Amino acid sequence: MPSIYEKYHLKQVINTSGRMTALGVSTPRPEVVQAAMDGMNQYFEMKDLVNKTGEYIAKLLDVEGATVVSCASAGIAQSVAAVLVKDSDWLLENLHVTPPENNEIVLPKGHNVNFGAPVGTMVALGGGKLVEAGYANECSAEQLAAAISPRTAAILYIKSHHCVQKSMLSVEQAAVVARKHGLPLIVDAAAEEDLHVYYRSGADLVIYSGAKAIEGPTSGLVIGKAQYVEWVKRQTAGIGRAMKVGKEGILGLTCAIEHYLTATKESAAEMVAKMTPFVDALNTLNGVTARVVWDSAGRDIARTEIAFDEATTGMGTGDLVNALKQGEYAIYFRGYKANEGIIEADVRSVNAEQLNIVFRRIREVLGQEKNA
Repeated sequence: MPSIYEKYHLKQVINTSGRMTALGVSTPRPEVVQAAMDGMNQYFEMKDLVNKTGEYIAKLLDVEGATVVSCASAGIAQSVAAVLVKDSDWLLENLHVTPPENNEIVLPKGHNVNFGAPVGTMVALGGGKLVEAGYANECSAEQLAAAISPRTAAILYIKSHHCVQKSMLSVEQAAVVARKHGLPLIVDAAAEEDLHVYYRSGADLVIYSGAKAIEGPTSGLVIGKAQYVEWVKRQTAGIGRAMKVGKEGILGLTCAIEHYLTATKESAAEMVAKMTPFVDALNTLNGVTARVVWDSAGRDIARTEIAFDEATTGMGTGDLVNALKQGEYAIYFRGYKANEGIIEADVRSVNAEQLNIVFRRIREVLGQEKNA
């Protein structure tokens, strides 16, 4: 029987980019796959399934409310819609026809990023109008407060490596501003690993990707204060209808959360041990310097930073990154700094054999096989 790759003529991927949507995010454990399959083969009253699994997750995480959505991006859109629509039956069905006047969503300017799609697009889907606070390289609590007006509906905080990290206020500081002005605080923590900290820091709604750190099926998780979560759930009859999550996603993510809270996770020290031979091998190449670096957003993740002296290698780093996608395996890196001659390899989704393939392929593309 042909493999999936053979049947559909797909290219095999070596993923040193991390838990990225463009590459299928993560590979759920067998128990999660089984839970999703069990869900697919049964019928449920979907409202009952949403409510009961939400209650179960809320107890697991010790929060007031929880609900499963189709993905973290949908979580942003539905959370924005929730704080605008609230209990209004009219707005639920006419959000974009007669948008409320008080629909401004304030966020730090350095958080207005493109994570694969723009944050502003998700806010607009939810009926909101984005208002930037502070500057691209600076946003204090005072600057956040200064952007608030009578038309402000909520504060949005994006906790992500995509965002500017320096000179930005913390979630705790944003929560203080939100409370002072009687506004809800929405935190998008899509790829974050701690399922408790932002809720406990004062956020009213916190959004996670179900498929990234949690390693569930394609899905999203919204947790928070009970009233706000109920308003998010109402969006099933509004914009959420176009973003609905299936029974398999709900049950798969619920199972994944349960295992995530008890499973032993790969530590940064174990990541370093895995990548050390890879780093040592890369450092034998002319014009290549490799070292261990830590996640810029503060997560317990170690990566390999690979710097290329383009004058020595004779090849642009962007060209190298593209070439590495064209071989027998499509090899993907974190290429955010390719314009500086730097890429990063995330080792969480690869094994030692695959890292060796990556090294050999880099050596081959740089034309240094004769030095082997």
